[in-house]
Amino acid sequence: MEKSILSSIKSPENLKNLTIKELKQLCAEIRRDIIQVVTTNGGHLSSNLGVVELTVALHRVFKSPKDKIVWDVGHQTYAHKLLTGRKEGFQSLRLKGGISGFPKRTESEHDIIETGHASTSISAALGLLVGQELSGKEGKVIAVIGDGALTGGLAFEGLNNAGHLRKNLIIVLNDNKMAISKNVGALSRYSAHSILSRYLSRITATDYYQNLRDRIDRGIKVVPAFGYQIFECVVKLKKGIKAVFFNETLFSELGFEYVGPIDGHNLSHLLQVFRAVSKLNRPVVVHVITTKGAGFPQAEGNPTLYHGVSPLALVDGKLEKKNTLTFSEAFSASLIQEAEKDSRIVAITAAMADGTGLAPFEKRFPNRFFDVGIAEQHALTFAAGLASAGLKPVVSIYSTFIQRAVDQVIHDIALPGLPVVLCLDRAGLVGSDGETHQGLYDIPIFRSIPGLTILAPSGAGELSSMLSYALTLNRPVIIRYPRSICCPACETPDVPVVTGQGFLEGETGEDTLLIGAGGIYREVFKAREILGKKGVKTDLYNLRFIKPLNEDYLKQLLSCYRAVFCFEESAALGGIGEQIGAFVLKEKIKTEYHYCGLADKVYPNATREELLSENRLDAQGIAELVISKEMGRLRLVPLVSRSHD
Repeated sequence: MEKSILSSIKSPENLKNLTIKELKQLCAEIRRDIIQVVTTNGGHLSSNLGVVELTVALHRVFKSPKDKIVWDVGHQTYAHKLLTGRKEGFQSLRLKGGISGFPKRTESEHDIIETGHASTSISAALGLLVGQELSGKEGKVIAVIGDGALTGGLAFEGLNNAGHLRKNLIIVLNDNKMAISKNVGALSRYSAHSILSRYLSRITATDYYQNLRDRIDRGIKVVPAFGYQIFECVVKLKKGIKAVFFNETLFSELGFEYVGPIDGHNLSHLLQVFRAVSKLNRPVVVHVITTKGAGFPQAEGNPTLYHGVSPLALVDGKLEKKNTLTFSEAFSASLIQEAEKDSRIVAITAAMADGTGLAPFEKRFPNRFFDVGIAEQHALTFAAGLASAGLKPVVSIYSTFIQRAVDQVIHDIALPGLPVVLCLDRAGLVGSDGETHQGLYDIPIFRSIPGLTILAPSGAGELSSMLSYALTLNRPVIIRYPRSICCPACETPDVPVVTGQGFLEGETGEDTLLIGAGGIYREVFKAREILGKKGVKTDLYNLRFIKPLNEDYLKQLLSCYRAVFCFEESAALGGIGEQIGAFVLKEKIKTEYHYCGLADKVYPNATREELLSENRLDAQGIAELVISKEMGRLRLVPLVSRSHD
């Protein structure tokens, strides 16, 4: 049995003396560990398997953390974690109290920038580089960005500024042919053109070529009278020649040296190119071709399916899935049903067709489906244009990613009052992806924007009813729903959606009212059952609307109860519970009011269920809070109290 190399890697320095054969064995061991842990704990499989050789080559050539590697998105850093001293803790990946699935500064000095959203690496890396120079520090800075992330506008802003500043920034373009446009992503590795371009680009990366070029350029410039005119002609000629041999016009025009395309799984070539590039003193793009899911046949064949993997066992080499209905699937079925009746309905997503449940819509209505890439800002303004043309756009984006397009929601949709339906998936606690992905801020962000209607369905039937309702309105609507399975037992009966009003479940005439909406409603529903078994009778109100609230109805409702408890799966600061509390005070409603949301802190990786339990927002915790009427914990706040005879 071969001795494990990975177990001896405590830091990237341990890679320096390994042979090519040993590095290849190391790559195989890294893949083995990634597959074992991800299929057990869940996580990002395809993206991590695709960059194993690339990660090993980067850490072999460069000297992290003196040389700084900035990973775009960060969901491809599992090999990086294994090589930077986290082998022992890797089994805890994405688990509560374990290591994060993304770069995290508190974990390691090798995690330079914390990431979780796409297209940020170039801007952050450029800032690091300039900051180092101004501070008198040395070290290379490398940004690793995927072809999908390059579709984000922020990436182009960073490229433009980096080219202008002419700093020696190294950008590694990890092209796995998943999202980039054809003129870059569809390069053939085996065409004569591609072979020639790879050969020539490797020559341009060498120290000899760069020194020779500098001497020739200086010699031309000193030619009397016509030196600079000749130099400009030579530059234009070089650009023309490069345009013939390389697919690099964009990078060249922005001021970058271009190297590639290079086989991202050929360690020898990667090491050769990175050594040459490390000696350059100008901005450079290294174009690397990789295969998502490399080394795992099922993931290679379907990298999208194996992009984000739930913690499920492998059965005959394939991932086994449970037969349950998620909110995303319920949304998908409802939207298709609505689109069958109305040809004006179109669907938009930002590189999340599968995650948001829109893949079936694309198959059914290919001409009415638009995946705009990782470009949330464009998605919203594009939807505004479609709505202005008389269509009914439905945009599905994760709650955490809508943060990237707040201005577009306000400026392009809400202010003109355009009928765009924005469906926010993964609203609330999302679990193991950690703090960068929690969907806790959409209510505080959007509740204050005039003209927006915000709805929170508690189940599949209610989501369907709300989508139908939203599509009849001639104004913008947000529908937010959690990353969880629909609970048929908690399903609200088929009660029509009435603007600003919720639904009172099982009115009993008791003097205590529980309020919940959206994902948390399931927990409040179950808490009511627990309370009932303990002899504490309560009524239950499904709020439904986050905005607007029918204040006349709400005042009449709350006035009927001695005590009211409101629970939400959102940031309590600026949440709906806080708004209702202010309403109770303003209207001087004589009830003892309490609200409980998520405290003003970040929430690291753990399952959604663990996070709910930890914050006493699971059914048992809610029941205990109601019984004990604890104050001051998790923003459980008494606003108005009255004594009873």
